[in-house]
Amino acid sequence: MDFIFIEELRVKAWVGVYAREKTGQQTVELNLTFGVPDAAAEHDDIADTIDYAVVTQRIREELAQRHFNLIESLGEFVVKLLFDEFRAPWVKLRVAKIGVMKDVRRVGVFIQRGRDGAAPPASEL
Repeated sequence: MDFIFIEELRVKAWVGVYAREKTGQQTVELNLTFGVPDAAAEHDDIADTIDYAVVTQRIREELAQRHFNLIESLGEFVVKLLFDEFRAPWVKLRVAKIGVMKDVRRVGVFIQRGRDGAAPPASEL
């Protein structure tokens, strides 16, 4: 399996349970790795892969419109989006809120799973 990665994607999102977090959008940082069909490299055709420009645009659109109490829920939403809309066979996601606590750079969650419960590829173990 081949992989596409997107690192340090910064997106404005509504996320949090504290009053200060509900007054406006926060910057969240996403690091994604997702599986793509081997046919993409074989055929050199974007139609055979997952277009990372479309993925980033969809994430931005969706996170701008929704509110999540928990960063875990936001992460699960992004993973489900990649599975359902883009048919990614496997996703690894790290999502973090930036600068929300004194003396802490990031607070976040890490999710890794295959669609329909498939195990991670051997190269990612």
